[in-house]
Amino acid sequence: MSSAPWLAPRVALSPQRERVLTVLSFLLPLFVWGIVSYVPFIWHPNIEITEPGSVSYFQEGMQIERASFQEEYDRQMEAGGELPQGVRANPVYLPAPHEVAIAFYTSFTTEPSRRSEQWLHESLWHSIQIIFWGFTLSSLIGVPLGILCGTFETISRLQEPFVEFFRYLPAPAFGALAVAILGIYDGPKIAIIFIGTFFQQVLVISNTTRKLDLALLEAALTLGATRLQLLFKVVIPGILPQLYKDQRILLGWAWTYLIVAELIGTSSGITWFITQQARYQNFENVFAAIMMIGIIGLLSDILLARLGKRLFPWEKSGNKS
Repeated sequence: MSSAPWLAPRVALSPQRERVLTVLSFLLPLFVWGIVSYVPFIWHPNIEITEPGSVSYFQEGMQIERASFQEEYDRQMEAGGELPQGVRANPVYLPAPHEVAIAFYTSFTTEPSRRSEQWLHESLWHSIQIIFWGFTLSSLIGVPLGILCGTFETISRLQEPFVEFFRYLPAPAFGALAVAILGIYDGPKIAIIFIGTFFQQVLVISNTTRKLDLALLEAALTLGATRLQLLFKVVIPGILPQLYKDQRILLGWAWTYLIVAELIGTSSGITWFITQQARYQNFENVFAAIMMIGIIGLLSDILLARLGKRLFPWEKSGNKS
């Protein structure tokens, strides 16, 4: 039996092809990053000084634009001074992959050089707590309200018009108000995560609830189910697998609000770490911290996906046969 073509529309890939494409999805950006970092003629717009020569303001290790370096080089050549030397380099804000890889290790093993700085793992743990409390509080209210809106039209008409309006308001705009009410520490940060996810959560979950087969609701009511029985015996069990998937997606949205949330009030968490490292031009640490956020998000999503398969083994992906 011949294998299906690679670009067959909505046809499930074999496990081998899935693995290959998954690996390539990470290797291709890494390959481009490596080309830009290690091949001088691809970009490398700066010159890193190795010998200052007779140029007074040149220092070993500093970077300067190639055009400016050439001007100084030509000036010293005409004046008969000692010629500066340098090698082509990318700007300091674009470290090479190996530098970021080293930073991954040293950020966890090397004590911060300044007392005001935190270890990377301390910053990450603080950010994870912000995400946890903001998203948990959002879910405690948003999930039940979304289910009620999707089940009962009266509640939907009463709640969803305002929710539709409010979801277009940018959550960071409430930062000053959140600080005034909740103080300058973690309270306003949790509030921004809450605002950023709650209103979207209500709409997404109400839409998921409406997809439940209406015949199931009518059958339950015909058999004499009460409103509570309808919710807990029919609606919630019927939407639970898709509700779980919605929460996985919404959790990713919570992470996207993290950087903005942690800038409100006192800087803290991974945002504070990134800001401090960028201030001292330790951009390899900045990249390491940003990538760590992505790694944590990806790993948590993979774990939740595998947990979902165990909790709902009867559910199959939409593109699987």
